Amino acid sequence: MKTTRTAQSHPFVELRPNLTHSDLAAIRTLIEETNLFSPTEIEIAAELVGEFLRHGTNSGYRFTVAESDGEVIGYACFGAIPCTLASYDLYWIAVHPSKQHGGIGKRLLENVERRIAEDGGTHVYVDTSGRDAYVPTRAFYERMGYIRAAVLPDFYAPGDAKVIYVKSL
Repeated sequence: MKTTRTAQSHPFVELRPNLTHSDLAAIRTLIEETNLFSPTEIEIAAELVGEFLRHGTNSGYRFTVAESDGEVIGYACFGAIPCTLASYDLYWIAVHPSKQHGGIGKRLLENVERRIAEDGGTHVYVDTSGRDAYVPTRAFYERMGYIRAAVLPDFYAPGDAKVIYVKSL
């Protein structure tokens, strides 16, 4: 798949669909530096990268990596939802805090949606936290056309709801 460039705030951002072994450490660091995720969540994000590096697309996970000057500055992880005909989960999307608000998250998500649609996917589901720290995250999904489909109170912990978004492609 061809990489793409943008002329926005980060003029030398490339998107690539494949992971390299060096991406494991880079993505772990990226997730840690967002200061949003627990140690368990950081381990899960790294585990999905490891699964893809070991098993490729047979892992069930697919990725888009945003890179600038050889540095990973963002990524997204997604995959088909088992037992559905055309539904996909967006498991992770993150942009390094120093690179946020420049359109990188939007480009990552649009790339994911395009790839899902090319594979015949019709719906994308996103689970996120109801904590106040996630207000910008939820606003991002809503700006990108996602509809809040459900809120499960106290799902992750007391006072931390699971908020489920969906978008029809």
